[in-house]
Amino acid sequence: MKTRAAVCHEAGTPWTTEEIEIDEPHAHEVQVQVAYAGMCQSDEHLRLGDISAPPELLEMMGLSSMYPVIGGHEGSGVVAAVGPEVQHVAVGDRVAVSFIPACGVCFWCASGRQNLCDLGMYTLAGPMISDGTWRHHLGDANLGRMTQLGTFAETMVVNEASLVKIAPDAPLRAAALISCGIATGFGSVVDRAKTRPGEVVVVVGCGGVGSGALQGARLAGAKAVVAVDPVPFKTDQAKKIGATHSAVSMQEALPLVAEITQGRMADVVVLTPDRLTGDLIAPACMLGSKDARIVCTAIAPIAQMDVQLNLFNLAMYNQAILGTVFGSASPRVQVPKLLSLYQNGQLDIDDLITKEYTLDQVQEGYDDLHAGRNVRGVVKLAGDL
Repeated sequence: MKTRAAVCHEAGTPWTTEEIEIDEPHAHEVQVQVAYAGMCQSDEHLRLGDISAPPELLEMMGLSSMYPVIGGHEGSGVVAAVGPEVQHVAVGDRVAVSFIPACGVCFWCASGRQNLCDLGMYTLAGPMISDGTWRHHLGDANLGRMTQLGTFAETMVVNEASLVKIAPDAPLRAAALISCGIATGFGSVVDRAKTRPGEVVVVVGCGGVGSGALQGARLAGAKAVVAVDPVPFKTDQAKKIGATHSAVSMQEALPLVAEITQGRMADVVVLTPDRLTGDLIAPACMLGSKDARIVCTAIAPIAQMDVQLNLFNLAMYNQAILGTVFGSASPRVQVPKLLSLYQNGQLDIDDLITKEYTLDQVQEGYDDLHAGRNVRGVVKLAGDL
């Protein structure tokens, strides 16, 4: 069948809307009518070439490039068709996507860590994880899909391992944002840093992921939550959802955090900038107290190896630098849990959505994000079906 999708043809070129062809789902695959797609910064990292599958993996797949590729890895929709042997969803089910597939049987899934599923190795590039063939085509070219999803499309075919079934009354717009950014930020504070009541949390970067982190800190019972971002519009919004203080930079935040804590400094520092670079680690550690947890949540350029860090202080202060993927929580647990918090009025999603865009406006939405006009944009496709 024919459908429309936002495609990047090669690194550095803009998102363009194309009419594409998608095949019927094969075994373990599901066709989804997309309702909403969140506009996460990670898709821009893909477009700009910051993230790429390693050359050896591309070669193994018979590829020379990740492009052309359909963007989008946050999203929600309704199951339109299922292939043979699909077990977990049926036609008509509401679903959110998961940018990390969960097979359920590998070591990581079996030990309760679905966010580390071994199928994650296939998320950056390549054909369907079910049988190694392609479903999405543009003319004679096979189309890759951001993290095996490609939610910037009216209809998509995905492996059922990449879907989270949600309640029949679950709001699809909220589910789209929770499916990646909000869940990742929330989990960074609650599940990875294990923030405790009365602690002080600093969140560096107040976009979509940072907004999840700010709310995670509030719900975890943090005494003070410091939002750091150079864009006043974003720190103003941060104070509406959980931040108690704000600063335009980590340098400016230093005396503020020292004052709040009587010199002890922050228990938790979460890095959620639009682009994680090695020069951010040392100042983040300086904001941290003894025994602080520094959580690196944002995406860094894939080839980056250099980090600025005072190793003496790291050791003598007993600090921990922690990575996280999907907020260190299992998608099939976290997404329904956060949707429940949203429906109970405890998690704010609606106020984070600065603007809705059409599929033809994907590049415009990212231009707005780079200009600091958006906390989070959403592509409205079919809406609340």
